[in-house]
Amino acid sequence: MSVPLLKIGVVLSTMAMITNWMSQTLPSLVGLNTTKLSAAGGGTLDRSTGVLPTNPEESWQVYSSAQDSEGRCICTVVAPQQTMCSRDARTKQLRQLLEKVQNMSQSIEVLDRRTQRDLQYVEKMENQMKGLESKFKQVEESHKQHLARQFKAIKAKMDELRPLIPVLEEYKADAKLVLQFKEEVQNLTSVLNELQEEIGAYDYDELQSRVSNLEERLRACMQKLACGKLTGISDPVTVKTSGSRFGSWMTDPLAPEGDNRVWYMDGYHNNRFVREYKSMVDFMNTDNFTSHRLPHPWSGTGQVVYNGSIYFNKFQSHIIIRFDLKTETILKTRSLDYAGYNNMYHYAWGGHSDIDLMVDESGLWAVYATNQNAGNIVVSRLDPVSLQTLQTWNTSYPKRSAGEAFIICGTLYVTNGYSGGTKVHYAYQTNASTYEYIDIPFQNKYSHISMLDYNPKDRALYAWNNGHQILYNVTLFHVIRSDEL
Repeated sequence: MSVPLLKIGVVLSTMAMITNWMSQTLPSLVGLNTTKLSAAGGGTLDRSTGVLPTNPEESWQVYSSAQDSEGRCICTVVAPQQTMCSRDARTKQLRQLLEKVQNMSQSIEVLDRRTQRDLQYVEKMENQMKGLESKFKQVEESHKQHLARQFKAIKAKMDELRPLIPVLEEYKADAKLVLQFKEEVQNLTSVLNELQEEIGAYDYDELQSRVSNLEERLRACMQKLACGKLTGISDPVTVKTSGSRFGSWMTDPLAPEGDNRVWYMDGYHNNRFVREYKSMVDFMNTDNFTSHRLPHPWSGTGQVVYNGSIYFNKFQSHIIIRFDLKTETILKTRSLDYAGYNNMYHYAWGGHSDIDLMVDESGLWAVYATNQNAGNIVVSRLDPVSLQTLQTWNTSYPKRSAGEAFIICGTLYVTNGYSGGTKVHYAYQTNASTYEYIDIPFQNKYSHISMLDYNPKDRALYAWNNGHQILYNVTLFHVIRSDEL
């Protein structure tokens, strides 16, 4: 029922109550509940017909009636003309009747006030219900907006997770490969246990071949496991504070077990002395080192030590030199064709950083720029012995806009700057000749990075940051691929 109908219903109910009450209660209250009542002038009152006086001038008539909250009748009557004799029985009876009528009139007034108060209450409730209806609408609209925001956030999260689906699909195949390895190891173990009981019952040559094959495949699997996609860079660890604002430091990723030497090169030009520390502990705690003098000064901070040799760019040239640190002799020299040099295509921080040499799991690389590629980054894979270019990729990223760069598993990663807030935001995959923009932040603790290189043995980034030697751990998303699956 709507609110207006409710209001009308209250009024009608009140009227019906008064009418019903008048027809049933009023005669009893005024002494008319007997079958017949004698009146002056010989008239009679019949209960079934109500008030029917013989002489209207000498009788009374009911004008209106009602009931108060306590059930008392209040009515208004038209009284008959009074006689002069106040002591007459009819006069006394009329006086009593008038008193009753006055009482009923007061009760009717009380009932009227209560009815008005109830009507005001209903009107107030009507306003409150309208207010609640408006609030419900607001809540409903707000709920819809909240759901829309939640849906938008969930959709954005799903968009972030969707690229992981194909990677996870590859992991299913990887799990099968690992399970296959596990089964083969269990089989070989079972065979070896049986051989202990039955000497000579098995072909040793075939067994040796199976063991060798499994070992080779496991090593290949471990090499593949070392590669992966960069997904995170740890907070920096300050190893040492030394040298000028610019420089480079490194370890040899192909050094034999137990060879923990650290190599240190201060400055970016007109210097040819390389310091050798026996271990990382010596590098951190002492100044004891061996000095090596290069035949030519280096250019930039892109030097690397790889398999006992140091590779560097000869100052003011596009010549790459391989120098053996043990014999202190030049093993190979080769020009890097078309490569810009002498601050033609440097990194954003300058410092003659035109040619950046680096290593990863697959070998030696050179990162530079050429006029032919409009000053954009060029990536070349080099033969570490002959320095011959094996393969080259042209990217579309301007080298002068890059802060620094490094290579992990054949993917070139480029930072958006060298000072302030820094992040890795560009990746070029040489195995697919494709690129993507990414967002991997890392802390630039001392506000000026002039060298950033990856060491595949340590699986860490080596950095020179404003006279501080820094290490970063990296997180790689590994994918194992089997040629047999």
